[in-house]
Amino acid sequence: MGPPKAAQSASADEARERLAAIGEIAAEVAHELRNALQIISANAFLAKQDLANSATHLTRIERNARLAHGIVDDLMALARGEPAHAEPVLLVEVLVAARENLPEPPPSWNDRVQPASIRIRAHHGLMTRLFHVLYENAIAASAPRAATIETRAWAEEHGVIIEVADDGPGIPAEIAESIFEPLVTARQGGTGLGLALARRVVAAHGGTLSLVAPPPGATGATFRVELPS
Repeated sequence: MGPPKAAQSASADEARERLAAIGEIAAEVAHELRNALQIISANAFLAKQDLANSATHLTRIERNARLAHGIVDDLMALARGEPAHAEPVLLVEVLVAARENLPEPPPSWNDRVQPASIRIRAHHGLMTRLFHVLYENAIAASAPRAATIETRAWAEEHGVIIEVADDGPGIPAEIAESIFEPLVTARQGGTGLGLALARRVVAAHGGTLSLVAPPPGATGATFRVELPS
């Protein structure tokens, strides 16, 4: 006698959800890899055209090749449901790494990390990817104008709070509650996968990612990351 139909249905639903999650992550991998490959291709072309400065271009190619490998390793581990291998890392180092290879135009940065020595227990690669997504979205929201992005961080008794705020138009009220769902996006041309993946990264660290409700009449968007000690 086989399992009850209800159990079979629940199992099928879980399988479909897992396949959907893997598909979402695969799409995000493709997006991230495309960015790295575009930089590699551009610098390969420049290296051939400008032999005197080829070392600079080759260094960028090497860095982005490593980035591509890291993207595949980190996101595939997340797709398999593996727990994040956390270790103490300096938050400011993660934030600096997250600002590499961001789209144009370059933003103005306003950092308020108190104290600057704050450490978080995190997988460096995954956490870098998380903040890269938040910064990339902030830049895209303000384009073609250069964004001003403020990163605030402070330690509390049970963990660390990090907020990323921009001065763009903000998240429309009609999608604010569903902004972390796959395929929901506030900008034209967006995949709607970055924030869904970002929330999954934070959850893998035992934390939460949320959109902070703006004060009446305020503009911009603020995302809050809460990580346990």
